[in-house]
Amino acid sequence: MVLMQFGEYFFEFCKRSGYDHMLRTLGGNLYEFIENLDALHGYLSLSYQEMNAPSFRVEKNEDGSMLLHYYSDRRGLCHIVPGIIGAAALDFFNIEISMEIVNQMEEEERTGKKEHIVFLVMQKPVFSYKKRNKFVSSLQYLSNSGTQMEKQLNKEDFERAMNKMRDKKSLVPTCPVKKSHWETIRGIVTIGKGRLLRGFDPVYPKTLWTDPKTFCNGLPFHIVFDEELRVKQAGVSIQKIVPGLQTLGIRLDQYFSIVRPEVKFTISSVQQFINSQFVFRTKREMMPESWKQRPMLELRGQMIWMESLQCMLYLCSPLLRTLHELEERHMHISDIAPHDVTRDLILLNQQRLAEMELSNQLERKKEELRILSKHLEEEKKKTETLLYAMLPKHVANQLKEGKRVEAGEFKECTILFSDVVTFTNICAQCEPIQIVLMLNAMYLRFDRLTTVHDVYKVETIGDAYMVVGGVPVPVSTHAERVANFALGMIIAARDIKNPVSGNPIQIRVGIHTGPVLAGVVGEKMPRYCLFGDTVNIASRMESHGVPSKIHLSASVHQCLKDKDFEMMERGEIDVKGKGKMHTYFLIRNRFATENEIMGRPVKEAVATHEAAQLSQECWVEAYQTSSSQDIQPNSDEETLPIIAMKYADSPIEAHSNIKGRTQTKDLAGSLHDSEPYGGLHGDQPCSRGSYLSQARKKPAAEAPRLRTVRSNFCTLL
Repeated sequence: MVLMQFGEYFFEFCKRSGYDHMLRTLGGNLYEFIENLDALHGYLSLSYQEMNAPSFRVEKNEDGSMLLHYYSDRRGLCHIVPGIIGAAALDFFNIEISMEIVNQMEEEERTGKKEHIVFLVMQKPVFSYKKRNKFVSSLQYLSNSGTQMEKQLNKEDFERAMNKMRDKKSLVPTCPVKKSHWETIRGIVTIGKGRLLRGFDPVYPKTLWTDPKTFCNGLPFHIVFDEELRVKQAGVSIQKIVPGLQTLGIRLDQYFSIVRPEVKFTISSVQQFINSQFVFRTKREMMPESWKQRPMLELRGQMIWMESLQCMLYLCSPLLRTLHELEERHMHISDIAPHDVTRDLILLNQQRLAEMELSNQLERKKEELRILSKHLEEEKKKTETLLYAMLPKHVANQLKEGKRVEAGEFKECTILFSDVVTFTNICAQCEPIQIVLMLNAMYLRFDRLTTVHDVYKVETIGDAYMVVGGVPVPVSTHAERVANFALGMIIAARDIKNPVSGNPIQIRVGIHTGPVLAGVVGEKMPRYCLFGDTVNIASRMESHGVPSKIHLSASVHQCLKDKDFEMMERGEIDVKGKGKMHTYFLIRNRFATENEIMGRPVKEAVATHEAAQLSQECWVEAYQTSSSQDIQPNSDEETLPIIAMKYADSPIEAHSNIKGRTQTKDLAGSLHDSEPYGGLHGDQPCSRGSYLSQARKKPAAEAPRLRTVRSNFCTLL
């Protein structure tokens, strides 16, 4: 049942795939349709050369039924045939059929050892509503015109005609039933003549009005052979290609083998499949020595049995697809008869191949353009990544569009400066390449921290490193971000060795909070620069700082005093150009772990309070004593994924597409869109998000507050 349903579906699928018109024109009735299926498969094999199609052979019975012989290499699929044939009969010829297997065998005569299934096909006409009405009206018309016909015809002739019509209706096979009832009557009865017609009767001449020479030249590809397969006659072109055929009386199977259908080369097998197309192939061993390197010629045609001569006529044409195949066999178009459509098929197929080659060239060019476009997109991304590393993203986009970038005023931001202690002495005692490697290793770690804490790297000059929080995108937690960034710098500096002494290098860090003016300066190598007194004070905090300490101004202390940072008062100091200033030192973040500050993935998802307290207090103790013991750097630092630290105004992924743009006011009073910049100098991109303007709350995922109790282990250290 499944295979039969599949056969019905496959028939509909073929119709939808563009073969509907081709299938409808195969034959005028079901018998002709099945008889020409092999010819259709032969045509399709020109396009699908690896196709292994089944074979069909049909026989008529006296009772109007048919025997359908099905041959296939694929066993067990014979039940698809009733589905396909039944659907075709109902759709094309409006008849219902029933098919049952009457014999199933292994075909011995076929060289392919194919499965041979014989179906008994019983048919009955099925009329649609329109045809049924037409049929009824035609019968009514016959009854009404009966009196008129009696006047014109002899009554006995009329009775005889009607009786024979009824007999024929009961005996005529239903395969060719296509016409209506009245059309059938009109076809067999001539009104006014009183005699029956048995259909079309051809007229044959008493003698064949053509001489053998003209026949062999007009049909250059034909062979006549007898029951013993001895050649009696051959066309001139086939004699030219197969010289052995000029010797009359030779056996045909010595020079040819049957390719399709797969039967033995005997006259009985040929007669059994006489309605199929036969494909012959020349045998290489019988060709002249100089021709054996050529491809063998294939002939395709039909068999006609001549009963009076007890001979078989094979009318054929060379099976060629392209001009290239024609040239390979050293043949020419002139070798094929002008009336043979093979000439047109070769030329049309050659044109089709030329169009296909042009189409393939266009496809290859299209693929090349797609690959080039993909590479161009990759290079564009690299260029944009490099550009965004030099300028804020919204500024770079405006410059790419040719727009003028207006300077922006920021009411409050936090600026950080750092430098390496005794950098001048180190440079004097080392090779330049050692200085470059040292600074590169340090700046790579600092750049990673800019992504972790979402701060903007302004520039580096020698050993000086400048970072700002709250620019170019204003955020309320700019001071916290820069403070945690500074703590991360101190930790990262421990992994960098002094090329002279081999000890970890020491850095000074200074931070100040205040207003700045920011904008793009220059056209050649443009830079996003900060201007204002805040920059000068931050630089003074760094230059007046202490090695391995984070020096804070009073404004930074004001921003951080209510946060989770531990700070120590330094007192008043004399600052160059500023006079007396009250400053502070940043000691630690009370609750953030070193892994959180450095943006490292936490190996242990759940840690005990005691372990966290021990780790934090030991780190603080080591920091306060400025321990110089050798710490081995983490060689896998750069390969670790970057975990961004969470802040109260961190971007929220769920709203990243809704509130992702922040507006900054420029000097002209106009507003322009800004974007987060945390991913500008690292591998981890920072998503757009909504920023809380004056948030002072602790992070939602903040660790529980730890008591400041020194453990015995830390005391021992």
